Amino acid sequence: MCCGSSANRDAVLSQLDILIRNMYSNPPLQGMRIVKTVLQDPALVQMWKDDMKVMSSRINDMRLALRSELEKAGAPGDWSHITSQIGMFSFTGLNQAQSEAMLSKHHVYMLKNGRISMAGLNTKNVKYVAESIKAVLA
Repeated sequence: MCCGSSANRDAVLSQLDILIRNMYSNPPLQGMRIVKTVLQDPALVQMWKDDMKVMSSRINDMRLALRSELEKAGAPGDWSHITSQIGMFSFTGLNQAQSEAMLSKHHVYMLKNGRISMAGLNTKNVKYVAESIKAVLA
């Protein structure tokens, strides 16, 4: 035990709770100031919109690439749900054991329910991820 006793541990945790509560209840102003600065300048608003289009297009491209690589690899099943979903995350359809195998055997990080970050995929790792999914399905 690093605190020496249960009483010391409880006292440390109590102080940490106070610090954490203050940080969550009173978030730093920097984020708000950045948003305010961007939204007050039409050029920055346009830059932000352009950046959002670039990122959403990249995520859509990764969805297409993952589906394509899964189909090319011959992974069993219908992978159309990968491209029909939207957003930064995708449900792969993997169960908990398969998702845990993705981490332990292939070092691909995802939630135990099979949800994976599409933003974490790129042209250099998407084939490996697809091959890893195929491997855990076997």
